[in-house]
Amino acid sequence: MIWHDVRDPNDPELDALAERYHLHPLHVEDCRHRNQRAKVEAGDGYVFVVSKPAHINAAGGTDITDLDFFLGSDFLITVQEGICPDLRKTMDQLHSATEQSRADQLFYRILDATVDAYAPVLDWFNERIDEIEDKVLEKPEPATVQRIFGLKRGLIELRRVLSNMRDVSNQLQRLESDLIQRELWPFLRDVYDHLARDVEEVEMHRDLLSGAMDIYLSSVANRTNQVMKVLTVLGTIALPSIVISGFFGMNTKGLLWADSPHATAIAAGLMIATTAGLLALLKKFDWF
Repeated sequence: MIWHDVRDPNDPELDALAERYHLHPLHVEDCRHRNQRAKVEAGDGYVFVVSKPAHINAAGGTDITDLDFFLGSDFLITVQEGICPDLRKTMDQLHSATEQSRADQLFYRILDATVDAYAPVLDWFNERIDEIEDKVLEKPEPATVQRIFGLKRGLIELRRVLSNMRDVSNQLQRLESDLIQRELWPFLRDVYDHLARDVEEVEMHRDLLSGAMDIYLSSVANRTNQVMKVLTVLGTIALPSIVISGFFGMNTKGLLWADSPHATAIAAGLMIATTAGLLALLKKFDWF
């Protein structure tokens, strides 16, 4: 069994392999155009598979690349479009076991490593969601909303990829071809189970983000209510002083202490007394 590991889809080696193994030109074209949909197609003496590895880049975003397979009876061609560090490390380790493996066995191991690479991505989303849940409870900010929407977009893209990969693994189980031995079917079912679990986990993360958004809106509404409550209390507290000062400001001659030298002190005391009484009343109603 010969494994041709092509790391650059524009490498002329791919053209030489296409001529040697009679690869379809459309399949070669798919290898050289990124962002292909994960799929399985039968060729003349081989099976063409497009898989979608994923990893978290240094900027904290999700990078989704393409890894294409040409699986034949005695050969395996892999064309990697983009870099997925965890997958690349596994593929480098598998080079030493090439001579002891069949083509379909090697294909399964690389496909399984591709699926295993989704776990760190899901863990990263889980950690970010935990951070957001803490922030929306402690200190909700507008920047948190942007993070929530950014994570939602990432999860939507990841769910699309996982759903397509799940369909690919399902098709591989049902593929009527001698290129994949029957003994590998249980292992392909295991890959399908892992992808189905990952899709469910993505759905759970999306629900958690929706819940975090609801909590954020509730926290903002509660904070607004608290601010309005405090302002209402302060305005109500100031009301007696405003009424009394306005009443004395009319300069009427009928006030009992208008001619008293302590008129200012009496007015100030009356303001303080009425304000304290109103505070006691509001406290009794548990307004603050």
